[in-house]
Amino acid sequence: MATISCICVRKMYSICMFFVLSLFMLNTTACASDLPDFRKLARESGHAVVNISTEKTVESVNPFDMFKDSPLERFFEQFPPFRNMPQQPNRRERSLGSGFIISKDGYIVTNNHVVKDADVVRVNLEGSSGRTASYSAQVIGMDAETDIALLKISADKDLPFTAFGDSDKLEVGEWVLAIGNPFGLDHTVTAGIVSAKGRDIRSGPFDNYLQTDASINPGNSGGPLINMKGEVIGINTAIIGQGIGFAIPSNMAARIIDQLKDEGRVQRGWIGVSIEDVDDNMAKALALGDMRGSLISSVVPTGPAAAAGIKAGDIVTHVNGTPVQNSSQFLRAIANLKPGNTPNLTLWRDNKPLIVKVTLGERTAENLSGQRGGGSAPTPQTPQGSAEIAALGLQLRAVTEREANSLRLPSGAGLLAVSVEANSVAAEAGLRKDDVIFMVNMRLIKDVEDFAEILKNEGKQRGAVVLQIYRDGQAVFRSLPVK
Repeated sequence: MATISCICVRKMYSICMFFVLSLFMLNTTACASDLPDFRKLARESGHAVVNISTEKTVESVNPFDMFKDSPLERFFEQFPPFRNMPQQPNRRERSLGSGFIISKDGYIVTNNHVVKDADVVRVNLEGSSGRTASYSAQVIGMDAETDIALLKISADKDLPFTAFGDSDKLEVGEWVLAIGNPFGLDHTVTAGIVSAKGRDIRSGPFDNYLQTDASINPGNSGGPLINMKGEVIGINTAIIGQGIGFAIPSNMAARIIDQLKDEGRVQRGWIGVSIEDVDDNMAKALALGDMRGSLISSVVPTGPAAAAGIKAGDIVTHVNGTPVQNSSQFLRAIANLKPGNTPNLTLWRDNKPLIVKVTLGERTAENLSGQRGGGSAPTPQTPQGSAEIAALGLQLRAVTEREANSLRLPSGAGLLAVSVEANSVAAEAGLRKDDVIFMVNMRLIKDVEDFAEILKNEGKQRGAVVLQIYRDGQAVFRSLPVK
C-alpha cells in the first residue's frame, strides 16, 4: 500500500508541475506578445530621416586683440613683437546633425543650432537601394527661440516623408522611437517611453519639452521622435546627463514651420510686461485660493499692456478664456498669436476678475531690451532713523525724495532695505540689501508703520504678504510667510 501511495503522489506531483509549467509558458508568451515590435516602424520611418553636415568659416584673431580695452593693452604696446604677432589663417569648422523630410518636394526640419552660421549645408539621404545621395540644402528660415530650422532640397523625384502627429494627445508612458545620426552613425534607432511632458530646462523662453528615456546622443539633434503610429510627435533637441533626452513637441514645431515656410521668419505677439509665477505664499497673501496665473511685475510705459490699462500687480488667469497656470503658459499663449491680434485677458485685481482687450505688438529684440525698467539702484546710506522688523530679518528706512525721483516712484513712497539678516525669512525669500520695497499686498507704502500695519492685519490673517520691490532697474515681486 505504501508503494502504491508513493506512486500516486509522484504522478500527482508530475501532473501539477505540468500545469504550472504550462501556465508559466502561456504567461511568458502573452508578456512577449505585449512588447512593441519596432521593425516595421524603423523600416518605414527611417527613409525620411537624413544626415545633415555643415561647414562654416571661423575667423582667427590676432592674439594681441584679446588685450584691447584692458589694463594690459598699454603694457603690451611697448613690445612690438607682441603687437605685430602674425594672424593665423581662418579655419573651417564642420559639424553633423539630423533632420527629417516633411514633404515629397524636399522640405526638411532640423534644429537651428545644427545649421546656425553655416556657409555650406548638405543633406545626405539614404535611398531604398542602400546608396546615399547628397544634396545641397537651402536654409528657408530659422527660429533661435525654439531652436527650429527649415531647409529645402531639390531632387528629381518625389522623396519619402513623414507627417506630424498630435503631441497634445501624447501620454506619459507611451512608447516612442528616436532615429538620427549620433556621433555620425547613420540611421541609428533607439526606443523608450515618454518620461514627462511640459519640461522647462531653462534653455529658452518657450521651453515646453517632451522628456524621453529613448537614447539621445550628440548628432541626434534635429531628428524625429516617432510614436507607434509612425507620426513625428517631437524634434530631438537637448540632452541632460546620461539617458535623459528632450524633444520639441510637434504641435509647437508645426506652427513655427508653417511660418518659416510662408514668411521665412516667425512673428510673435508681444504685450510689454515683465511676469512672474504666483507661488503659494503669494496666493495666500492675495486670497487667491486655488487659482493661479501669471503675475505682472512691471509694465512697459509705451507698450500694448499699458495702453490697455494693465497694471503691475495684476494677475493674468486666462487668455481668450483658456486658463494659464504660470508665466510660461502665459508667455507661450501670447507668443502663439500674431502682432495685431486682440486677445481678451482675464485679470485678477482688487480681489475680483476683470477682462481687458489688448492689441498685441511684435516681439523683437528691441522691444525685449526695453522691458527692463529705467533708473539706477539706490545708493546705500547711513540708516538714520531706520526701524527693524525683527520677525522678517529686515532693517528698513524711508526712501529719500532724490531716490524716489531716480527710481520714478511716487513721491514719499518706498522703503529701502538697509540690511537683510542672514538665514532670515526675508533672506530665504530672496530679498537683498538695497532693495526698495514700494508695495505690500499691492498697496503703496510710505513708511515702516504702513508696512507693519499690513503685516499685523492681513499678514497674520492670511499667513503671507507679497512685496513689490525695485532692484537693479527692474520691478519684481517676492512673497514672505508671516507667522
